[in-house]
Amino acid sequence: MSEEKKEDIEELREVLSVVSKEVPALIKGLIGSVFSEEAGKNMGKAAAAFYKELKEAGMPEETAIRMTENYVSVFTDLGEMMKKAVSEGKIKEKLAEKHREEKEED
Repeated sequence: MSEEKKEDIEELREVLSVVSKEVPALIKGLIGSVFSEEAGKNMGKAAAAFYKELKEAGMPEETAIRMTENYVSVFTDLGEMMKKAVSEGKIKEKLAEKHREEKEED
């Protein structure tokens, strides 16, 4: 293998190493901001305001409740997706680490 290819591979490893560490940390921070006490209070206020606007616009009670539930579920679904991404990122990071160790043993 040429020296240039070796350097490219090493540079790619470094980039992937940084990405595998930084992206999960970023997602964890986002999850923390979505599920913090303050975020919960803000979500409650937003849901109440959303419901109030629907009712004031003449929306039937049942429809306003259903739409508000859907509105809130968007936030909780987003949080679940972020949690899953963090978990998958950790698994991928461990697999990549194991692969690197196996390569070094060869």
